[in-house]
Amino acid sequence: MMESSQGILFSPFRLGPVTLRNRAIRAAAFEGMCQDNMPSDDLINYHHAVAAGGIGMTTVAYTSINRSGLSFPHQLWLRKEAVPGLIRLTDAVHKEGAACSIQIGHCGNMAKASLTGSRSLAPSSRINLYGPTFPRSMNKADIQNIVSDFGKAVQLARESGFDAVEVHSGHGYLISQFLSPYTNRRKDSFGGTLENRARLMLMVMDEVRKAAGTDIALLVKTNMSDGFKGGIEMDEALEVAKMLEKAGADALVLTGGFVSKAPMYVMRGAMPIKVFAHYIENPLMKFFVRLAGNYLVREVPFREAYFLEDALKFRAQLKLPLVYVGGLLSYEKIDEVLKKGFEFVAFARALIKDPDFINKLQNKELSCSECDTSNYCIAVMYTHQAVCIKNIMDPDPRIMKMLQ
Repeated sequence: MMESSQGILFSPFRLGPVTLRNRAIRAAAFEGMCQDNMPSDDLINYHHAVAAGGIGMTTVAYTSINRSGLSFPHQLWLRKEAVPGLIRLTDAVHKEGAACSIQIGHCGNMAKASLTGSRSLAPSSRINLYGPTFPRSMNKADIQNIVSDFGKAVQLARESGFDAVEVHSGHGYLISQFLSPYTNRRKDSFGGTLENRARLMLMVMDEVRKAAGTDIALLVKTNMSDGFKGGIEMDEALEVAKMLEKAGADALVLTGGFVSKAPMYVMRGAMPIKVFAHYIENPLMKFFVRLAGNYLVREVPFREAYFLEDALKFRAQLKLPLVYVGGLLSYEKIDEVLKKGFEFVAFARALIKDPDFINKLQNKELSCSECDTSNYCIAVMYTHQAVCIKNIMDPDPRIMKMLQ
C-alpha cells in the first residue's frame, strides 16, 4: 500500500543555497541530444518534460568543461556559444517549478582525437581499449589548465541560469582516473598514495567551490567502488568521500563502476551488444564490438536499489546530504531508501521511460516504473539519443529480436 502524497519523497529539502520542492532528482544520465556539442531543442524539450513531470531537480548530463574532454559528437561542451541555448533550457525548467543542475567533467583517456584534435589526456599513458585511445600522461601545466577550466565551467553554468553543478569524480573519467590505482601509475606528487591521487580532485574542488560562491549548489558524483580488483575499493572510497565533505561539497551522489573496465557495474543488467553494434557506423568498430563486446562489457545482475548496501556504509560515516542513485523503480523501495537516511533519490531509466514518473507516483497512478531494464537506452545513447524501446512507435522487429 502506498503512503499518501505527503510522504518523504514529496517533501521539500534544502540543497546548499537551493530548496528543492521534493527529494527527487533526475540523475545525470547521458541524453545524447547535443549534436555538434551544442544544446538542442530535443535536450530542452526533454528536461522541460521531466520538470513538468514533477521532479525536484533535473540534471543535464556528461558536459565537458573543454574541447579536450569530449568523447562523443552528440555530447555537450560547456562553452560561451552554448549559453543562449542553456538559458532556454533553464528557463523552461524553472517555469515548471523545478531546479536545474549541470554535470561537469572531463573524460580523460576516453576522449576522441577526431573531436579534440589531439591525443587524449590521462594521468598515465596507458592504452584505453574501450576507445581505443592512446593517451599521453598529463604534465603539471595540463593539470592546472584542467583545474582552471572546471572553475570557468561553473561561471558559465551561473550565466546559463543553473541552480547547481555536479562535478563528475566517478565512473572512470578524468578525476576518477587520477583517483584509481588502475589508471594512475604516476611517480610524482599526483600518484602513489591516496593523498597524492586525490590531489587533482581537491584542486578542482577548491576552484569550483570558489566559483560556486553562495548561490550555486555544489554536488559531486563519487565512486563507492570502481567495481573490480585493482581499482578504488570501499576503504579508499570512504576516505575520498570524507575529503569531499571537508572540501565543501553540498551533497555527494554515491555511485560505482568504471566505464573502461567495469561499465555495467554502474547500471547493472546486460548490455544488449547486438543492438549496440547495430548502431555503430564504423565497420571495423562494429566488427570488434560483435566479436569482443560480451567480453569487454560483462553483465552484472540487476536488482532494485543495487547500491543501497554499500551506500549505507557511507551514510553511517558522513554528515552531509547524500543522493542515492542506482536501480530505483518502485515507490516502496524509494520510500525505504529515504527512510534509511538519504536526503535525495535520483532516477535515470525510469525517467527515460516516462518523464512524468514522479507526478504519477504522487497521484497514485502507478507504484512502479514500467522500465523493464532491457538497457536498450544504454545501448543506443553512445551513437544516438537515449530512448526507451517501449516509447518507439513500431520498433524495428530486428531490434526487438536482438533484445530477446
